[in-house]
Amino acid sequence: MQQVDDPKLVPGCSIVKPRQIGICGTDLHAFEGVQPYFTYPRVLGHELAAEYVKGSAKGFSKGDLLTILPYDYCGNCFACRQGKTNCCSSLSVMGVHQDGGMCEYFSVPDHLLIKTNVLTLDQVAMVEPLAIGAHAVHRANIQAHDQVLVMGAGPIGIGLLHFLSMLRIKTMVAETIPFRIDYCRTHIPGIVCIDPAKENMEDALLSHTNGDMPSVIFDATGNLSAIDQSLSYISHAGKYVLVGLQQDDIRLNHPQFHKREATLMSSRNATKADFEFVIEALKNKSIDVCPMITHRLNFDDLPEDFPHLFENKSILIKAMISCNHPS
Repeated sequence: MQQVDDPKLVPGCSIVKPRQIGICGTDLHAFEGVQPYFTYPRVLGHELAAEYVKGSAKGFSKGDLLTILPYDYCGNCFACRQGKTNCCSSLSVMGVHQDGGMCEYFSVPDHLLIKTNVLTLDQVAMVEPLAIGAHAVHRANIQAHDQVLVMGAGPIGIGLLHFLSMLRIKTMVAETIPFRIDYCRTHIPGIVCIDPAKENMEDALLSHTNGDMPSVIFDATGNLSAIDQSLSYISHAGKYVLVGLQQDDIRLNHPQFHKREATLMSSRNATKADFEFVIEALKNKSIDVCPMITHRLNFDDLPEDFPHLFENKSILIKAMISCNHPS
């Protein structure tokens, strides 16, 4: 924890005050030193609920509740020109490539601010991680005939499952942590839970898909072993979507992949449209974020309490930081 000068107001940016901050796998991996694309030292924090303080952002007034699109993009590269600002060639992610929002005051480009006045602080801080799942589901172009497998029921996997459940299609999840399996069974109706530690995955998938195997698989583990293994579960004409991230090379059997005419794709971050989609889902109460928040921390106690999150991984889904900064 450091005392620093307040950020100066500059043209095109506004000053906001973070009020609630989510902690995700990116933050935990960064703390451990195993996060790709990372340089140190770095202020974390990209899942943000904040209050507008000052600036000239159109449509914003002092005290407005907002979230932040934490992916600063150039607007000019090929990806940006196609509207894919989430994978800009010079993307700079807050809390990863540049300092994030674990601070009392934060300077943010105006075009990255998204107003969320009708939501709660918990809901607003959950918009970004849920948007990751929403973006992946949109990218996969799910059809009514698809049978979907999600590998991993961490925060991103659970987000995927919530959005997939809205589509009312056959959806399965592979997870070994009992606490997370219980969450899925309790809070996401209709989800088929498979525990690879107790069941033969291939046999279970054949049974649940009537012999077809999953036509769409999302990896939300970022675990190389899980990815390598689950690539063999794709149906013929199926898709595999990499949502989780790890640092090593992926290995696949080319003849097996080729004969399926399978599709391998990645899904990175989210767009403003994905954020707006999630905000509408939260407004409509299509998703209840409260059960996902298993741990709560206070901003002033972070240096002492943050490392303890690693002791509770078996019962951790989402940790949330409350910021009681004086006005």
